[in-house]
Amino acid sequence: MSHGSERHLLVVDDDDRIRELLREFLKRAGFKVSVAADAAAARRLLEVVDFDLLVLDVMMPGEDGFSLARWLRDRALSPPVLMLTARDAPDDRITGLTLGADDYLAKPFEPRELALRIEAILRRVAAQPPAAPTVCLGGRRFNAARGELGDDDGAVRLTEAETRLLATLAARANIAVGRDELAGDPADGAGRAIDIQVTRLRRKIEEDPANPRYLRTVRGRGYMLTPD
Repeated sequence: MSHGSERHLLVVDDDDRIRELLREFLKRAGFKVSVAADAAAARRLLEVVDFDLLVLDVMMPGEDGFSLARWLRDRALSPPVLMLTARDAPDDRITGLTLGADDYLAKPFEPRELALRIEAILRRVAAQPPAAPTVCLGGRRFNAARGELGDDDGAVRLTEAETRLLATLAARANIAVGRDELAGDPADGAGRAIDIQVTRLRRKIEEDPANPRYLRTVRGRGYMLTPD
């Protein structure tokens, strides 16, 4: 499996023996492998490293794998997840898959089967079209695929026009987009409708709408979204 040499996996398991066995086997299979002994350590790594796939044990002390999977589900550009657990009841498998897991493997298992399942997931991911962007705007996140803006307190209501505007800017993040392109309406030659939508949108995403950090005016060119 030398074709896995550039792919980086994160194995999260509280059992030292299993964690190290998986690290060694997957390294021999051609993967780059990092490990974490609990969800807290995994979170720290996931904040600074882009992993290609996460092998996640469900039954861990403290924060379990299901809780970590919930956090991953809401995280921008989260990696695919293979859940690894001694719990093989149908309800557990359904819970894992509902939380966004891509596969579910019960212990005990053959390491070769794990490697094959990882390869299958990565092939599926590689064959998928690029996902619509999710961008972070301070404490808020905009999921363009669902047209949703929200924070830890819940969803922020957007009009249909605001959703289209934010999705267009998110798809071209850090690039200035002209008013005419954003408007898509030849009758609005001056782009005044877009200016009004931008003003309203700033009230929903900016701490200080008068001095925008995320939705910026680019003089003579249009507007640009600059997410975190």
